[in-house]
Amino acid sequence: MGKRRRATGRKNVGGGNRRVHPGVLGGAAAVVVCGVGAAAFALSGGSGSGDGSTVDEKPVASGPPKPAEVRSTAQAFLTAWAKGDATRAAELTDDPATAKKALTSYRKDAHLTKPRLTPGKRAGADVPFKAAATVSYEGKTKALSYESELTVVRRKSDGKTLVGWEPSVVHPDLKEGDRLVTGEAGDPPIKAVDRDGAELTAAKYPSLGTVLDGLREKYGKKAGGKAGIELRVIRAEKAKTKKAGAGKGDDAKGGAGKGDDAKSTPDKTLLTLSPGTPGTLKTTFDGSLQSAAERETAKRKRASVVVVKPSTGEILAAANSEPAGFNTAFQGSIAPGSTMKVISSSLLLEKKLAGVDKKHPCPKYETYGGWKFQNDDKFQIKGGTFRASFARSCNTAFISQAEKLENDSLTKQAQEVFGLGRDNWSIGVSSFDGAVPVQSDAQMAASLIGQGGVRMNPLNMASVAATVKSGTFRQPYLVSPDVDDRKLATAPRKMSGSTAAALRDLMHYTAVAGTAVEPMSGLGSDMGAKTGSAEVDGQKKPNGWFTAYRGDLASAAVVQEGGHGGDSAGPVVRAMLRAGG
Repeated sequence: MGKRRRATGRKNVGGGNRRVHPGVLGGAAAVVVCGVGAAAFALSGGSGSGDGSTVDEKPVASGPPKPAEVRSTAQAFLTAWAKGDATRAAELTDDPATAKKALTSYRKDAHLTKPRLTPGKRAGADVPFKAAATVSYEGKTKALSYESELTVVRRKSDGKTLVGWEPSVVHPDLKEGDRLVTGEAGDPPIKAVDRDGAELTAAKYPSLGTVLDGLREKYGKKAGGKAGIELRVIRAEKAKTKKAGAGKGDDAKGGAGKGDDAKSTPDKTLLTLSPGTPGTLKTTFDGSLQSAAERETAKRKRASVVVVKPSTGEILAAANSEPAGFNTAFQGSIAPGSTMKVISSSLLLEKKLAGVDKKHPCPKYETYGGWKFQNDDKFQIKGGTFRASFARSCNTAFISQAEKLENDSLTKQAQEVFGLGRDNWSIGVSSFDGAVPVQSDAQMAASLIGQGGVRMNPLNMASVAATVKSGTFRQPYLVSPDVDDRKLATAPRKMSGSTAAALRDLMHYTAVAGTAVEPMSGLGSDMGAKTGSAEVDGQKKPNGWFTAYRGDLASAAVVQEGGHGGDSAGPVVRAMLRAGG
């Protein structure tokens, strides 16, 4: 959907910005108790504890906070917070105004009382802590517990140590602008079911946690449910649309754009005081395929996969290795590597710059726009055909044609034939529909092989395989448009029958005699595939990609830092195609 979100580079806890380390702070078992009781631990040790005092005669302290300073500053902050003294606690941070507002809201809006804050074992300037509090609202009470973290920093102006303020200090799921609120939920709960009517839950399908939150936000009222009383994370308003382009790896994250169905990150229920009555919402998910997707991604690090039905566009499964984290399967914005050659090949075929069995150059090197491109292991194919170049994923076979293309040729092909990069998909929850920006010189050439500014995710690349299989673009979706009368995106034009047939021929040959042989072996005759690897600065291994179709199933997967796509992402897609067969 067009909003491209950037990773902050902060450490992560749940949906927050920090890492949690359980333990005991500095060997001094500590519990902070609010209310009538006083702090249970002694505020011991440390200079520069953030007590507001300064001594002009002493030189201004500098450098990282010392262990004693970290301990005493953290203790002072947690004690003030636990006592309900938002003003004092805020003064012990490097952003008093924002901190005071958040800590006051903790009590008044979230109705959280009697917090007990237990510091854990610090790691440098980071201090993890456990929080336990009571939610009280209109005569109903319930306990809430969670873990978070704070970081002690030194202010340059006077050397004073303070808590570096982040929203995640209050709760790990909070990001900038988010709030904790207890009251009648704005969105009634839903009972999401798969295509066969079986209930979908985050407990059974962990990767669907954020998806179910998004579905509730979009369809809770339409499904006919009644809201209950809940403590929820209310997300900030959507940020202005950002266009992806220069991101690297998973640091370039797509969000929702003008065709968006929901916020990029939906509101989240943390605790239910009084359950509402859920309405039932039918989705396109296939329970057995979703289970397979969960198993396959759980076996690997940083793997994401999507399965769609080419004849309809229905999304049958989607999963990520880190289900509680960013939904790379739907919202990722990552260079797709050589899987992009499916789109590039359709362009060359249409412009008569390539023919399946026509001679086509595949030298060791090809220079364009001042860049020298090469093939994996610097191979070459002497006197080979375009079929051979596609099957072996020859980079130079595509780079050699760049001079015959316009700067916007690939962009138009992706948008007009494959429905990508137009910011108008409406799948039912927030998603990113790819980006193929207009570029020039070497960057334009690099785009032909899935580098440069091209950005995709498994949903996008599963759609590409589905478009090849069916011959026409059908926007993927997981809630029928009949539910809310929304209009699905369409592509301005359909590729010719001869081009579609040629692409299926190329992908089938790659699956039986090219780089995709091993993952696709034994899957029958009605199938095709394309492998891909995308180099990312700072990574030892490239991101591995694989997209394929078999019968009326199309799937794509990425394993970040997985290496060659056939070895890393290939087995994931193979498992999905077999599970659906």
